[in-house]
Formats: sequence, structure tokens, C-alpha cells
Amino acid sequence: MDIRNKANRIRLLNFSTPQMRAFHFSWFAFHICFFGWFGIAPLMAVVREDLSLTQTQIGNTIIASVAITVIVRLLIGVLCDKIGPRKTYTGLLMLGAVPVMGIGFANSFETFLLARLAIGAIGASFVITQYHTTMMFAPNVVGTANATSAGWGNLGGGTTQILMPLIFSGLLMLGVSETLGWRLAMVVPGVVLFFTGIGYWLFTQDAPDGNFSELRARGELPEATGENSAVQSFLAAAKDIRVWALFIVYGLCFGVELTINNIAAIYFFDKFDLTLATAGLIAGLFGLMNIFARTLGGVFSDLLAKQGGLKGRVRWLFIALLCEGIALIAFSQMHILSLAIGIMLVFSLFVQMAEGATFGVVPFINKKALGAVAGIVGAGGNVGAVSAAFLFRSESLSYQEGLFYLGITVLVLASCVLVVRFSDATETEEATAYRDAVGDDTNAGALSLR
Repeated sequence: MDIRNKANRIRLLNFSTPQMRAFHFSWFAFHICFFGWFGIAPLMAVVREDLSLTQTQIGNTIIASVAITVIVRLLIGVLCDKIGPRKTYTGLLMLGAVPVMGIGFANSFETFLLARLAIGAIGASFVITQYHTTMMFAPNVVGTANATSAGWGNLGGGTTQILMPLIFSGLLMLGVSETLGWRLAMVVPGVVLFFTGIGYWLFTQDAPDGNFSELRARGELPEATGENSAVQSFLAAAKDIRVWALFIVYGLCFGVELTINNIAAIYFFDKFDLTLATAGLIAGLFGLMNIFARTLGGVFSDLLAKQGGLKGRVRWLFIALLCEGIALIAFSQMHILSLAIGIMLVFSLFVQMAEGATFGVVPFINKKALGAVAGIVGAGGNVGAVSAAFLFRSESLSYQEGLFYLGITVLVLASCVLVVRFSDATETEEATAYRDAVGDDTNAGALSLR
């Protein structure tokens, strides 16, 4: 897919260009999707009492919240190739608002499980975010653009840990009961999701030179038929072993982050005997690291690509994963609150940098099947989360033990990165594209406020 006029700089305060509007709308949309996706997580201590849920049942709802996303991410990637990210994101946001608000009608474990299953579909928003920024930014900054948009989106995991308990507490102050309070609180992210969908339709476009339908009408983009069809692009991606290696790798980082988002508040609430608001605030710190941590992963990926090419991007990904695994094991052994918080922040730094590093590699695997590659790799994150969730649903295994085993798994499977290799021809081609993107602008590739 040859998209012209991609931006070679990220000008954060510039909203006039289609590239920067797509950047800002994509990260904000993903942020709000995260807010709705995990809005119920910091309120689980209240929901547990209201619906009389066991640890196994809570574990099952965690699995449900991320399992459906696997399927939707696979589909959403090829849908982006077919109709473009603008239409795809708009539809997902507006439809996703329905189950987010609808979870308030749950009155049993079964209905609550189904609601979390339906809400999980909006987790596919990540794939569209990465697709849209890849369409808009040149090779010298695409890693940074992808990492920053996804990181600021993932920040929604921290936002919800902090805001939802506050919204809930505000409702209680108005005289609402706890049983009704958690239900009404979920209306807030649902409403914001719906209106964000309207904004995405009105203010973004698929590519720098227009929407996919316009590009195809002008002959600048192939029709999504024949060898360029959704099925063929998916098959091309699925046949590449590197895609599945990155599928596993993304499960080791984003899958772990999703798991922590689901259990952090209740882990600190139970282990350190904290209030719900305090536990939510501490858990929120993990997600708030996305303000800069995932961006750093992309920045380092782009910087190492300048000297080491695509090999440099892959090596950095391997290092980030190893550090993540070590930090996770250390976090699992903490029994003092202050130390647990400190190590959690170090762990958060590396898990999010690993995510940024992963999608610093993804755009170069297969440009003709970008949506399919992004969808498969993105789905790997949720497969990782589903797999990890089984460690936390057993009554016989403590959360602390589950975290330790998860850290060991990250260290062992980090070796999958070694499968990701590129031909000499591809290395040369991308090195040339990198130099062309930078051109004579010595500041190209830097984040800019203007």
C-alpha cells in the first residue's frame, strides 16, 4: 500500500493537518475505549458484593472482557484495509457505547459476564489507532507516532482506575446507593464513547490525500478485490511466521498490561488492606506511565533504526521484554506497600516500552497487508491476557503467585523475538525510505509542540 505525503514530524499542537487530526483523534478515541473497556475494573470490590461473585467468577469475567477482543481485532484489521480507518472507528465507537451503558442492567453473574464480553469488542480500537497513524506518518517517525498514540490511549487504563471510584463516590454523596451507584457510573464512559464516534466521522480522513474511497476513485489506491481483497491480505499475513512471533511477543507485553489493569485495584485492596479509592489511585499509576513510557519504546525504536536499520528495532524489542520479565518477578515478591509501588512503576515502564517497540516493527512486516498484520499482532495481546487470566481465577493460586509465574513466562518466551528477521533487500529499501523521510530536515523525527 503506497500512501503519499506522510508527515515526517509530529507537531503536537498543530490540529490543521489531516495527519495531526488523525493522530489526536486516534489516541483520544482509544483512550475513551480503554475508559469504557475497563471502567468496571476499579469498582469490582463493590460489584463482587452486589452480585455475590467468587474469585473464579471474577476471573471468568476478566477472561470474557479480553477474549472477544481477539476475534474482533482479527476482523477489524482487514476491515480497515477494505473501508478505511475513519468508517471503521466511527462504527466501533458508536456501537461500543451500547454495552458499556448496558452493563448497568446486569443483575446476576451470567448477565454481568455477557456484558463484559460485549464491551470487550471496543478493545479492537487499538488496531485502528495503529493503522491510522501508520497511514499518516513516514518511516522515520512511525514508531514514535504509533507508540505515542497507543500509549496515550492505554493511559485510559490509568484514567479509569482514578476517575471511576471518584464518579462512584460522587454518586454516593448525592444519596445514591452502592448497588445503583456502580451502574450509573458506567453511563459516563458510554456517553463519551458515542460522541467521540461522531467527532471521528466529522474531523478525520483515512490518509493524507483523502479517504480510501476517494483514493480508489482517482486510481491512487488499489480496489480491495482479487489479490488485494481482505481475505487475501489476511492469508498473506497469516502465512508469515514473523507475524505469529510478534503475536506471542505482544501477548507478553500488552497482554500483561491488560491483566494488571484488571487485577491491580483489587490486588492492592486485598493485599495491603486499603480503601477502594486508594487502591484505585495506586493501580492508576500503572496506567498513567503511558503518558511517556510507550512513547519511549517507539522513540528508541526509531533512533536505533537510524543506525541499525530494522535489526536495531528488533534488538531493542528483545531488551525491553527481558527487562519487563525481571521487573514483573521483582514486583510479585514485594510485601511492603512503598516498595511494591516503586517496583510496579519500573515494571510498567518496561512493559509499555516493549509495546511501543513491538509496533515499531509491525509496519515493516508486510505493507500490502498492514491491517491484517496489525490485527493479528494486536489480537496476540488479548490472547496473552486471556492466558494470563487463568492464573488469577483459581482459588488455590494467590495473585502474588500468579504474577511470579507470569514473569517467568515473559522471560522464557521473549526468545520469540529472534524469529523476526528481514531480508537484505528489505533492510536496504527501508534504510533508503528512512533517509528520504528525514531529507534535509535535521529535526525530522522529533516530537514538536508546533
